[in-house]
Amino acid sequence: MPEYVGALDQGTTSTRFMVFDHAGTVVSLDQKEHSQIFPEPGWVEHDPGEIWLNTVSVIEGALSRAGLDPGDLAAVGITNQRETTVVWDRSTGEPVANAIVWQDTRTAGLCKALEAGEGPDRFRAKTGLPLATYFAGPKVRWLLDEHDLGDRAVGGELAFGTIDSWVAWNLTGGTEGGQHVTDVTNASRTMLMDLATTTWDSDLLMELGVPTHMLPEIVASVGHIGSCAGPLSGVPLTAILGDQQAALFGQVCFKPGDAKNTYGTGNFMLMNTGTDPVPSESGLLSTVAYRIDGDETVYALEGSVAVTGSLVQWLRDNIGIIAEASEVEDLALSVEDNGDVYFVPAFSGLFAPHWRPDARGVIIGLTRFANKGHIARAALESTAYQTKDVLDAMTADSGVNLVELRVDGGMTHNSLLMQFQADLLGVEVVRPTIAETTALGAAYAAGLAVGFWSDFDELTSRWVESERWVPDMTSDERTRLQGRWRQAIHRSLDWV
Repeated sequence: MPEYVGALDQGTTSTRFMVFDHAGTVVSLDQKEHSQIFPEPGWVEHDPGEIWLNTVSVIEGALSRAGLDPGDLAAVGITNQRETTVVWDRSTGEPVANAIVWQDTRTAGLCKALEAGEGPDRFRAKTGLPLATYFAGPKVRWLLDEHDLGDRAVGGELAFGTIDSWVAWNLTGGTEGGQHVTDVTNASRTMLMDLATTTWDSDLLMELGVPTHMLPEIVASVGHIGSCAGPLSGVPLTAILGDQQAALFGQVCFKPGDAKNTYGTGNFMLMNTGTDPVPSESGLLSTVAYRIDGDETVYALEGSVAVTGSLVQWLRDNIGIIAEASEVEDLALSVEDNGDVYFVPAFSGLFAPHWRPDARGVIIGLTRFANKGHIARAALESTAYQTKDVLDAMTADSGVNLVELRVDGGMTHNSLLMQFQADLLGVEVVRPTIAETTALGAAYAAGLAVGFWSDFDELTSRWVESERWVPDMTSDERTRLQGRWRQAIHRSLDWV
């Protein structure tokens, strides 16, 4: 058997390809950013063609750097930014428009209309999701209406998919026989799939106005999906997982009650709930964690936060108080505390547990004493506060009190943030040796499908702790800070 496994990680801001050996060590990687397109306030788009060109580039780059050929890979897995929606022409392979990104809020009016007087939970019992701009179903409906594509979609000329579908279709041949597929984790984010049966639901499709003929086939997350063409010619495609589910897999959270939090563009906390979906009464999402071909579907509870790492980018690009994202920690450390300044970054509304697309970003508590250090610190602390809100909801829904939280993603290298997170949660925060577990999860899943790794026990044995942060805050101080944060949240919700 070949000695390596590949993972294609198509994220919100960049695409990368990573090659792992049997020890789970990164042998090679290449990465390329793509453009963020903001046509109107609240609108966020990506160019699918640019993403595919970057995909080819990073695959070729990573293989070249390690002196490898496609034949050196036992398998490849895909992980992707979820909910981002693409519609393309099956015969030409060309997208009909830019992809609508998961952060985009243009479908707020459509979501409100779909409530039909029943409220945002109209479809929650069947999908596990509230009606919100976050999900792919309303996005594809908007594209069909805006570009008058209904007849072409009904006639089977068009294909719809989240980014995994777009990449998999191109990677397996595109117009020359590419496979139009999505896995159960990504399908569970469309608002078109019945969570219990993991099949497309005809009633949901009718309500959202999405024709059956444009849908991908739903496949298992782990199993033989197809054979690659082009830059990975002949390599088996054996895994597809949405990015947060891939991180859960990479953190080896295989038992009910295991949880992880990923600190990226946004924050995403998932808890494995086993083979039964757990309905949320606290504003969380019931979603699919993964399914191995031939086994039962495994579910998760999820709390999604729209703006965390991207807030640091905003401080850099929009406000200019830092020149590089890496400078934010030193700037925050230039002050002793937040100076009673709180930052609610509701740039795309508020996701879990509030689900208020009309919420707006606010900075409150400013006085002449406040400086850019306080704003930087408040920005970092907002990530911890939003995570605390999600964990409280998760505890209420699951009945599980975590003793530690496994964390990953780029922001986990910010020790100030991680210590404040542990203090605010009152539980230990633990980062593994490989903090970027999303690609690792896709690699683990792909390798598991072909016997490159034998079972969950072998994968679990490879998880190694890198750093641990222990709470060091009094309960009275924790309560005081949380009260101030709630005041800030109310200001955000009361803006409109």
